[in-house]
Amino acid sequence: MKKKVRNNVRFSVLASGSTGNACYVETDSSRLLVDVGLSGKKIESLFKKINRDPKFLDGILVTHEHSDHIKGLGILSRRFKLPIYANEKTWLAMENQIGKIPTDLKFHFECDRVQTFGDLDVESFGVSHDAASPQFYVFHHGEKKLTLATDMGYVSDRIKGTVKDSDMIIFESNHDIDMLMMGKYPWNIKRRILGDQGHVSNEDAGEALAEIIGDKTRRIYLAHLSKDNNMKDLARMSVQQTLEKRGFEFGEKFALYDTDAEVPTDLTTV
Repeated sequence: MKKKVRNNVRFSVLASGSTGNACYVETDSSRLLVDVGLSGKKIESLFKKINRDPKFLDGILVTHEHSDHIKGLGILSRRFKLPIYANEKTWLAMENQIGKIPTDLKFHFECDRVQTFGDLDVESFGVSHDAASPQFYVFHHGEKKLTLATDMGYVSDRIKGTVKDSDMIIFESNHDIDMLMMGKYPWNIKRRILGDQGHVSNEDAGEALAEIIGDKTRRIYLAHLSKDNNMKDLARMSVQQTLEKRGFEFGEKFALYDTDAEVPTDLTTV
C-alpha cells in the first residue's frame, strides 16, 4: 500500500529586497535554505525569529552569484557544514566570493532539473538576469506547490507555465517605473534594471501574475522590492489594481502579502 504524503510544507521569507535575500522551506523531514544574501550573524538572528536553527538545514540552494544572494553563503556553510547546491556556471562565478568550501559540501544542481531532498522535490528553472546562469525554484510536496521567482528581466511564457497554479508564490515586484526614472540612479543603472536582464516592475508583476494564478493559489508574496525605487504599499496597490482589472477578487481565499529586508515573514503552512 502506497504511503500517503502529508501536505505540510512550510516556509518563511527570511529577508527579501535589494540589500539581501534568503528564503526557508521545510517539511517534517526536509529543511532547505535558498540563498544567503546577508551576513552569517544576521541570518542566524532571522532564524531565531521563526524559532528555527540553521545547523539543522539539509542544504542551501543558490539562485545566482550576486552579493545580495550569497553574502553569507560561505560563512554559513563552513560554520554548520552545510551542503551548497548550484549549477556549474554559478559555482565558477561565485567561488572567489565565498571562500574555500570543502569538496564534500559542493554539489551541482543544474537548470531545468528536479532534485529530491527527503520528501521534497525541487524543480529548477532559468530566468533572464545579468548573472552567469541564474535559476529559481519550485518546491513540490504531495499536491502542494510553492514557487520562488525573483531577479527576472522579464517573465517568459516558459516560466509562467512552470510556476502556474502554485499554492503559494513568492514573486518579484522590484520597482515602480516612475520612481526609478525620477530617482538618483545613473542612467546606465536605470537601463540595466529596466532591461531584459534586469528586474520586474510592479505593473509587469501584476500582468505576469494574472497568467500564473490558478484555482489553487492562495497567497502571493511580493518580493525583492528596491530600497530606493519602491514601497510596500505602492507595490501591493499596483499589483492588486492590475489583477483586479483582469477580474481577480481579493479576500479570505486569495491575498497579497509583503516581504521585508529585515523582518522574516511568519513561518506559514502552504
